[in-house]
Amino acid sequence: MFESALQTYLKNHNYQRIDLHAALFDMDGVLFDSMKNHARVWQDALLHYGMHITAEEVYLNEGRTGKSTINAVSMRERGHEVSDETAAEIYAFKSELFNQCPEPPAIEGAYELLKQVTKSGVTPVLVTGSGQASLLGRLDEAFPGIFNPDCMVTAKDVRYGKPNPEPYLMGLEKAGVLAHQAIVVENAPLGIQAGVAAGIFTIAVNTGPLPDSALLDAGANLLFPSMQSLSDAWTTLYDEIQSCTL
Repeated sequence: MFESALQTYLKNHNYQRIDLHAALFDMDGVLFDSMKNHARVWQDALLHYGMHITAEEVYLNEGRTGKSTINAVSMRERGHEVSDETAAEIYAFKSELFNQCPEPPAIEGAYELLKQVTKSGVTPVLVTGSGQASLLGRLDEAFPGIFNPDCMVTAKDVRYGKPNPEPYLMGLEKAGVLAHQAIVVENAPLGIQAGVAAGIFTIAVNTGPLPDSALLDAGANLLFPSMQSLSDAWTTLYDEIQSCTL
């Protein structure tokens, strides 16, 4: 069922097999249904500072650090980046607006998948471009016993956000594994590009409004229509990952 995608990955990277020990998960749009809130408050926050971003742009830029997103818009509209102080001010305002939104629910199927991953002996690792304390603080509440604080990478840990591979390379380091010993679960084009650039087998879940082509064109090795569908397929996928060799 998944053998072709696995074989292609192994051939492209000259690996004999995926020796799976860690699964690296994005947060927004993968664990929490939070992207609608992010899209709205990014628009409101940037408008407050005289800049404009569409909801589609927010989804396409998901995974960048807040500072990177602000500077991308500022370069487009003003021809220059903002100061570090201004970027911090805008992001703090955006975070304040986000914290006023209703708490986003966990994505359907996410907890079931995480429990299966853990039961398989695979370590879940959080790799998010977000620095939203309100969501990070809810991880143990929504997914009790899943994430070890030592196996988390957030916007505060990295110099470069997605699509740079740094966040996922740091995730590998924190898990103590190599690229061929992990998988990535992502919902955003930039996150997929980061996972692929890190040399990791990258699974896309389309939980938002972007077309499948946006995720496949970013380099996803596999595509699922939802976290629930990935959860439903986990046993088969895990078995094929374990048995597939070049």
